[in-house]
Amino acid sequence: MRLILGSASPRRRELLAQLGVTPDAIVHPDINEDPHRAELPRPYALRVAREKALAVQADADDIVLCADTTVALGRRILGKPADAGEAAAFLLALGGRRHQVITALALRRGDKLWCRDVVSVVRMKRLSDAELNAYLDSGEWQGKAGGYGIQGLAGAFIPWISGSFSAVMGLPVAETAAMLVTAGYPLYRRDA
Repeated sequence: MRLILGSASPRRRELLAQLGVTPDAIVHPDINEDPHRAELPRPYALRVAREKALAVQADADDIVLCADTTVALGRRILGKPADAGEAAAFLLALGGRRHQVITALALRRGDKLWCRDVVSVVRMKRLSDAELNAYLDSGEWQGKAGGYGIQGLAGAFIPWISGSFSAVMGLPVAETAAMLVTAGYPLYRRDA
C-alpha cells in the first residue's frame, strides 16, 4: 500500500508530517478548478477535492489523499488571485469581516471514496496601506486561496478564528487522521 498525496502544497506535506506520515508519492492532479456557474463555496470545495482524488493514477490498494481549500465571503468564492491587484482586492474585501475557510478532503482507495469538509470562521482585521503593500510585496499571497496564508505574515492580520487552524492552513489534521485510519492506513501501528 502506498499513500499518494495529490497536492503540490508544501504546507500539506508539513501537516501530514505532524501525524508522522510521509507520502510515498506526490502528484499534482491536473483538473479544471474553475467554479461552475452559481456554485456555492462548500459544494465547490468538495467537488474539486473529489475530482482531484479521481484524477490521480493509483493501484487498487493505494490510498490517494487530496484536498481543496476555499475562502468564502458569503456566497462568493475567493480563489487564488491571478495577480497582486486581485490579491489586494481580496484582502480589502476580507478586512474587518468574518469569512469562511472551507477545506474539503477526498480520500480514495480502490473504488471507495470518502469525502468531508471542515469549515472554519476567520476574522481578518482591516489592513492599513502599509500592511497591505508590505504583504503584497512579500509575494506570500501567490497561490493562496483568498490571497493569504495564515501560517505566514498574514497571521498578524487574523485576531480571531473559530474552527481548525490546520484546516485554514490547508489540511485539517484530526479529520485527515480519522479518514486515513478508516481507509486502512496504518497510522498508529508501529512495526515491532
